[in-house]
Formats: sequence, C-alpha cells, structure tokens
Amino acid sequence: MALQGRWAEARQINQIIVESFPHDVDAYNRLGKALTELGRYGEARGAYMKALEIDSLNSIAKKNLSRLATLGEDEAPPRVASQKLSPQMFIEEMGKTGVTTLVRPNMDIAARMTAGDQVMIKAGEGVLNVQTMAGEHVGEVEPKLGQRLLKLIAGGNEYVAAIQALDDSQVKAFIRETFQHASLTGKLSFPPTVTETVRPYTRGRLLRKDNDEDAYWDEDGGDVEEWEPDADASGRPEPSYTDDDATEPDVGVADDEDE
Repeated sequence: MALQGRWAEARQINQIIVESFPHDVDAYNRLGKALTELGRYGEARGAYMKALEIDSLNSIAKKNLSRLATLGEDEAPPRVASQKLSPQMFIEEMGKTGVTTLVRPNMDIAARMTAGDQVMIKAGEGVLNVQTMAGEHVGEVEPKLGQRLLKLIAGGNEYVAAIQALDDSQVKAFIRETFQHASLTGKLSFPPTVTETVRPYTRGRLLRKDNDEDAYWDEDGGDVEEWEPDADASGRPEPSYTDDDATEPDVGVADDEDE
C-alpha cells in the first residue's frame, strides 16, 4: 500500500498488525510513516515513540521523531501521493549519475519527504532549483554542478531526480541523465572528482611543496592531467623510498622527549 501511495490503507493494515503483535517495532515505524503522510503528526509521533519504548536504539524511529519535531502539532492536509523512482534508476553510472547536497534546503517541505521521492529540477535565475512534483521548493543544486547542468539542459539534455537521503539539517538529491542531445555527445554530466591521496613513501628531501593542482578535471569534462614524479639529472624518475629500502635517518623532526 505504501509503495502505491495508498496511505490510509497502509495505516489501517499496520494498525491491525500492532494490535495483534504489540511488540512489532517495524509495524510501529510503518504506522508512523503512514500517519505522517496523512498529516496526522501527533499520532505519528505516538507511533514512533512506541517503537522506541520497545527498542530504545531504533534509528528509524529516532530519525523520524527528529524530523517531526520541525513540524507543528497541528494536523496538515494529506499531501499528494509521492511518486517514487524505480530502484533501477538509483544504480550509479559513471558520468551519468550524481548526488548533490542541496543548498539552502527548505526543511519544512523536506520534513514531509522520504528517500526515493521523485523531485523536479528546474532552471531558475542562475541556479538550478529542486522542487517537489507539486512545485514546492526543496532547495538548490550546488552552484558548480548546477551551472554545468543548466548549460547541458539548455543544450537539450534531460534528467530525472529523487531524494537520496535527508535528516533534520540537510537534503541530498540523486540526479540521473536520461537523454543526451546529439550536440552534447561526449560531454559528461557528472565528471568524476579527483581526491588527493596520501603517497605511501617519503622522498629524499624532508619537505616538498607539491602543485596544488596535481590532478584536476577540465571544466568541460576533458581528460585528467596527472602529476608525474620528479626526474633526476639522468631523466629517470626519482626512486620511491619504503621501509624495506636502506634505512634513512630521520632529520628535522624531534620527539617530545628530545625536546
């Protein structure tokens, strides 16, 4: 019933379950979810609190109680049944899918949503907005990614998006490219990000200042330029040092006891 957005029936079924099995934590969590979707926030809190009485460490109940704390005590009209993306749409695909933490999220709206809810991405003035399917503002895509996607959308690309994760302070959205215009062939919607890694060796010199841009992605999604090791006078790369090589004394770094 929940997967089909039939929340009234989902509430009724789970109410019957908890009456027959009063220690079923999962049923109380499902009941809380159904009541939340129906706008019956007070009753939803009661269901989640009951789940915590049975299992004080239940993370689902804790998370949802925290989310409900941002909503008032008054009941709200049931929201339009949410649309869910197919689980297959969440399969990551290099260059075609990405996750963004929304900027300036509207937590009043996000508090009524759950992971998997489909959302829309819509061009604004210089920003890429994320909205519910009913047009309510949820937040904005991170500026750098937003600018990239705005250009690609203007060029004819199409995308779908859904809530990937959320808590009481932030919202993450999953975005997938569903159509690439012929004029944008070869342009990646989501270029891989290169993170700096720790090099597992020590150079002959104690200190070294590396170029801050050892590796980076071209703004248009071009090839990666990678840092190359120094070469000695013979033009050969400087050998790496490991613990298995001849011992090399430590210099310039004093232990606390030496000080």
